[in-house]
Amino acid sequence: MAKFDKKLAAILAKHAIIEEGRKDELLAAAEQANKSLTEYVLEQRMATEEAIIGAVAEEMNLPPIDVDKIELDREALALVPEETARRYQVLPVAKIGRTLTIAVANPMDVFSQDDVNIVSGCDLMPVLSTEVAIKRVLQRAYDQPQADMQNLVEQMAEGEAVELAQEKEEQVDVNAAAAESESAPVIKLVNLLVTEAVKSGASDIHIEPYEKRVRVRYRIDGACVERPAPPKKMHNAVVSRIKIMSNLNIAERRVPQDGKFRMKFPDRDIDFRVSTLPLIHGEKVVVRVLDTSGQGRDLDSLGFEEKALKDFQTAIDSAYGMVLVTGPTGSGKTTTLYSAVRKIVKVEENITTVEDPVEYTMEGVNQVQVNEKAGLTFAEALRSILRQDPDTVLVGEIRDKETAEIAVKAALTGHLVFSTLHTNDAPTTITRLVDMGVDNYLVASCVILVSAQRLVRRLCQECKKPYKPKPEEMRDWGMTEEEIASQPTIHGPGGCQRCNNIGYKGRLPLLETLPMNEALRELVVKGGSAVEIKRLALSQGMMTLRRVGLLNVLRGTTSIQEVLNITMPDR
Repeated sequence: MAKFDKKLAAILAKHAIIEEGRKDELLAAAEQANKSLTEYVLEQRMATEEAIIGAVAEEMNLPPIDVDKIELDREALALVPEETARRYQVLPVAKIGRTLTIAVANPMDVFSQDDVNIVSGCDLMPVLSTEVAIKRVLQRAYDQPQADMQNLVEQMAEGEAVELAQEKEEQVDVNAAAAESESAPVIKLVNLLVTEAVKSGASDIHIEPYEKRVRVRYRIDGACVERPAPPKKMHNAVVSRIKIMSNLNIAERRVPQDGKFRMKFPDRDIDFRVSTLPLIHGEKVVVRVLDTSGQGRDLDSLGFEEKALKDFQTAIDSAYGMVLVTGPTGSGKTTTLYSAVRKIVKVEENITTVEDPVEYTMEGVNQVQVNEKAGLTFAEALRSILRQDPDTVLVGEIRDKETAEIAVKAALTGHLVFSTLHTNDAPTTITRLVDMGVDNYLVASCVILVSAQRLVRRLCQECKKPYKPKPEEMRDWGMTEEEIASQPTIHGPGGCQRCNNIGYKGRLPLLETLPMNEALRELVVKGGSAVEIKRLALSQGMMTLRRVGLLNVLRGTTSIQEVLNITMPDR
């Protein structure tokens, strides 16, 4: 857009929208802000979109268009893929015969128009808009589930949808609740909620009742984002619909319930786990999206540092011993362990897991679901598994002394054991097992690797903003003097259509690995503290979570804010 920005500056000066003498100043300011001239001028309120479009249309001899007021043509949109439209900042407007009308922000970019011509197979008739307006409408044009949901919610709020009776909390008419949940608007709304969640890459859907409204939020890349919500009067019907899909009791609203359902999508089937919780203003529902497409990834593709990947690969190639992955809920432990198990699945190996719950099924692996009500705890399941001639055992979580002792004995008797714990870092995991009641010498003998994991959000590569940190800041973060002396440029979040103006798109793991060696084993047997274990591990070259995070900051992969939020200082 740089060449067009210079042309645009001349046009705006000619039409007295900006001062002639300020052209270079404004171009430099826009470049410094990492924005186009149009974005900068609009942001500074120097002109309106209509004024800019009018001036450029007159000079370039092109018809102007107000894209906010057009009715979207689905046939035209289908001819140009979303990625192409966003990359070239064009909006398909209408198709008549073999002619496709497209709104463009940069009429001088004939190469982009040639590409759109090839992709669509149509002759193009460009009309003029601004990149700001086109980006705004592209979001609505290609995000059809959210657009449909917004329209449906607006219809309901205006009373155009079917009126649904409010049920009393203490007396639920099951037949009425079931009938309401099967009404067309409710079915369509729930389907749209689920469809948009899958398309957005959400891990959870939160439906939260308040006194006068309902809030719907999706958890995307670890952060909750609000979405259009149904009116309060629809809340009970929506909850009942989800309960029916999950085979739950729609008449019971006083106690929590758990269930699951499956929906078929064009490219795959996706499971959803449902949890209801009674609040003071109604039932809250959380739907976990269990999309198995992310669980088939190779260990090599998860994004670990080279040393961490090598340590992990060496550990899972061992004939026996215990491999532990630690971290808080939602830190990617399950994905890492599943990827490790997939790496070693083969006909010659008998691999069994015990999980609560079994979230993803794996071909060639025997998976056991914990059922504490029936007496099938982690410990009981593990005892039975060890009588099933296993080679490798995955224990979903070590929660108590009994499970820890059985897992340790399994690792000492020739089995490879994978499991998870909730600790802050790798060294603390060793002392946590000891605190659970496992003897020091047993821990030292069976553990071959401990890793701590966190997930940080990736910066959107389209809009990330560079800046130069101060030396004292970098020193506080834990960067080396060599890194500080190089005066690095790091990046922070911006905001664009690609990342929904959040500044982040996707997540990446940080992995701290602690492979056990003779020196560390001797320290554990002597009863060394977590601080002493960490000090020895650092002297042997262990890369901490903070250090791995800082390396990704220097690469421009994530922001320093993300790393500081989820890691502890090394000192």
